[in-house]
Amino acid sequence: MLIAGFPAGPWGTNCYVAATGPGAECVVIDPGKDAADGVAQVVREHRLKPVAVLVTHGHVDHMWCVAPVAGTYDATAWIHPEDRHLLSDPMAGMSRETTQMLLGGKYSWAEPDDVRELADSQELELAGLRFTVDHTPGHTRGSVTFRSPYEQQDVSEVMFSGDLLFAGSIGRTDLPGGDHPTILRSLREKVLTLRDDVVVLPGHGEQTSIGRERATNPFLLDLQDTDPAGPANPTTPVTRGL
Repeated sequence: MLIAGFPAGPWGTNCYVAATGPGAECVVIDPGKDAADGVAQVVREHRLKPVAVLVTHGHVDHMWCVAPVAGTYDATAWIHPEDRHLLSDPMAGMSRETTQMLLGGKYSWAEPDDVRELADSQELELAGLRFTVDHTPGHTRGSVTFRSPYEQQDVSEVMFSGDLLFAGSIGRTDLPGGDHPTILRSLREKVLTLRDDVVVLPGHGEQTSIGRERATNPFLLDLQDTDPAGPANPTTPVTRGL
């Protein structure tokens, strides 16, 4: 499995391109602001053909270039229905600071020509790869992660976690559509149940693993020390995201 990732735009959002190998079809995950040129470079370098664009959630730093990338390569865009409205109205999911920064320019937004909706536990077969969709609300209502079998170098799966889980942190929940108890439930039910050898490819920052985060991430440590019947409320660690 070929995975090429690079940070793009003012928020340093990680965009990923995944394929079975050079010269094959590929999937683009989270092409945010200024990601189109990086995608084109990876495509040229590895002789790839994008057939799908996967969106972990509808924040503009993760989907700014969804329409341009999907349009350039005649690819299908996939997003959860709870976040689909953000493709054409991204301001609805932004913080006040981000909105003020962007209002200085002239931007127009529209859905790609071909948009399909994701569902929890859905299995996608794209570009010769299999992705399991996990609906993980909390950062946004429509946040999802994508897991794909890897089975190399003692790794069973890779997980494209968007802004659900980072190395040492989790996604912020103070933006429209965010909810802290909900993201904790997503982490408990969809992250802590995974194997330690799953590699996590987050929306920002360095890659990590489920085992590393289970052992060191203060949010996950707090969840493991808390009665599952009642949500944890860590206050010292810092959350991340747009």
